[in-house]
Amino acid sequence: MTRLLVVHHTPSPALHELLTAVLAGAGTDEIEADVEVVSRPALTAGPADALACDAVVLGTPANIGTMSGALKHFFDQAYYPCLDQTVGRPFGLYVHGGSDTAGAVRDVLRITGALGWEQAAAVCETTGEIGSAGREAAWELGATVALAAVERAGM
Repeated sequence: MTRLLVVHHTPSPALHELLTAVLAGAGTDEIEADVEVVSRPALTAGPADALACDAVVLGTPANIGTMSGALKHFFDQAYYPCLDQTVGRPFGLYVHGGSDTAGAVRDVLRITGALGWEQAAAVCETTGEIGSAGREAAWELGATVALAAVERAGM
């Protein structure tokens, strides 16, 4: 079975909305293959989770100009075990900030680039309240990365 890992740090209602939309998109019936969607808080996700999946969605707030410490913790734990084992892994990213997400996006893309992961969808960047456009973009992100997981798994 194809496995999509969603690693997230969800401390706010806005991030919870985005996570909910990503999970709904990833689990849509429009994908004609079985996709097991595994959702893990960033502080509990680890190398075994990253090694056992076909694609990853990462979710973080933009905190003080960068990704959350929780997502950084995930990368600190998973980086070396995944370095050579996950090259080409499709991934997606959603980021929410009060007014700016650029630093968080830059830093996550730098790490995923060093891992050799391949961006499967445009970054879902939102600020302020999450409206219907933000929820739709997050849903599309989940669906797109789930489909990339299916394609990678060859199903």
